Amino acid sequence: MPIQFEVKARDALARSGVFSCNEQKLATPCAVDAGEAFPELADLRHANVPLSADPDFVEAYLPDMTGEASIVHPLGGDAVSGGCAVVANWHTTLADPRAYVEHLAALRGHVAPDAACYAPAAALPSNACLLAYTGFDLFDYTAVDLMTARGMFCTPEGEFPVEEAGEGGCGCPGCESGDLALHNRFMLNAECATIRRFIARGQMRELMEMRCRMDAAAVSVMRFLDREYVMAEAAAPIVRSSRMLANSAESLNRPEIRRFAERICERYRPPRNDIAVLLPCAARKPYSSSQSHQRFVAAVGGRAHEVIITSPLGVVPRELEAIYPAGHYDVPVTGYWDREECAVLSDILVRYLRAHPYGRIIAHLEGGALQVAEMAAEICGIEMECTVVGHPTSPASLRALDEALAGERKGRSSPVAGVLGWQFAKEVETKGMQVKGKPGRRAVMKGKTILFNIDDRTGLYKPTFEGWRHLSGYRVEIDDFVPRGDVLAPGVTDADPRIRAGDEVFVVGPSAIATGRAAMGAAEMIRSRRGVAVKVRKVKCTDDKP
Repeated sequence: MPIQFEVKARDALARSGVFSCNEQKLATPCAVDAGEAFPELADLRHANVPLSADPDFVEAYLPDMTGEASIVHPLGGDAVSGGCAVVANWHTTLADPRAYVEHLAALRGHVAPDAACYAPAAALPSNACLLAYTGFDLFDYTAVDLMTARGMFCTPEGEFPVEEAGEGGCGCPGCESGDLALHNRFMLNAECATIRRFIARGQMRELMEMRCRMDAAAVSVMRFLDREYVMAEAAAPIVRSSRMLANSAESLNRPEIRRFAERICERYRPPRNDIAVLLPCAARKPYSSSQSHQRFVAAVGGRAHEVIITSPLGVVPRELEAIYPAGHYDVPVTGYWDREECAVLSDILVRYLRAHPYGRIIAHLEGGALQVAEMAAEICGIEMECTVVGHPTSPASLRALDEALAGERKGRSSPVAGVLGWQFAKEVETKGMQVKGKPGRRAVMKGKTILFNIDDRTGLYKPTFEGWRHLSGYRVEIDDFVPRGDVLAPGVTDADPRIRAGDEVFVVGPSAIATGRAAMGAAEMIRSRRGVAVKVRKVKCTDDKP
């Protein structure tokens, strides 16, 4: 049976899928017997090309394989769709975080998005999470068997002399039988199963932040990868099925966090720019469902634009409080923000205030949030009014906020323009558009026409065919066929490069149009030859394209 690989789920660079080989179908990420899966590799000579080799050396010695498995290198080689990319010597990068990320970025240009990535002799229970987080799907038992030969007891937390394991070890079959080799292989398989579970939950980042704490190099790889923003952001989905757990300092640099801030500053337009009231966040999401924010809303009374200051997002305008991740994150609540946290958040607020100048700024804040606002105001040269007396929800504070807004005119604002700007980078004339309906069945309507259904789980707008007439971009072009279900990647001819997994998209073809949700990013749609590109909601056989 030839090698086949199919991606079933994605979580940023990490994937889970099915690897078929020798009449077996294996759930990935997983460890395989290299000799059985890739017998053709056993006869290769001069194939161990160092990752640091120069272009001439790579061209001269990198094997040219024509089968389903291909040797690839940051400077050469190609892996075909559905096949396997064998990255020799990847284990040598584990001690060099900067090189790890640089080589990873280069490799992605040589490997088809739907090809499996195999890191020979690299995986241990302690680093399998890092390998999977950075896009590797297949491992082998070489590294754990070498640890067995050294008398090392392998765990997700690290490798220890077997004498330190203690009686009974971990209770696995290997420990019960006194077989160290079986234990070490069992631990690698168990870690792969854990990784698959977290990918399915959309929480691979959370697992990575937890696992990396015992290895400084792994922490560095994660930080360098976050700095490689173009690559990391392109892989990060627009929404996830689970809450974002921002439990470490590294959470401030997650690509989803930075993307939210970038869109706030570059795409979003506030409904009014005369007065802004800066408010603290709340544990309950969306913020307006909390008792504290209901008091804030009543005190403001529509006389100013409400902007929430929060960690790790920085700035959340009221209209966007339900948008992922603003309405879907949890953080440790201590009331204390350290200097690094304040510096990052104040930088976001500075960029926001410079992009959207206000006539007046009222800070109804305390603690770290107030410190962030004061830092931003000083940098921007803004005089800021403070209205908190003791605690933001105290009667005296609410009274001071009301008095600060005395005489200001109540404005009429709608979240529609703000959400559409943030989501589709389009300034839309929203006159006549209204949000109607009960929770779970809300929609943006113009007259009796539904333009956008509102997904209460993510806060995003789902355009109808009529809604797409008000938007441009986010198009996926397909061949001359009528989709009979989801649009598969082979049928895609072009896609707006801004499209990310989870985005709402408009499918356009010679014979049909459709509306749906992207299952992969634009680059992956175009380069892949298998897998679902767009999950389709409705199809229309017509040439009348918005």
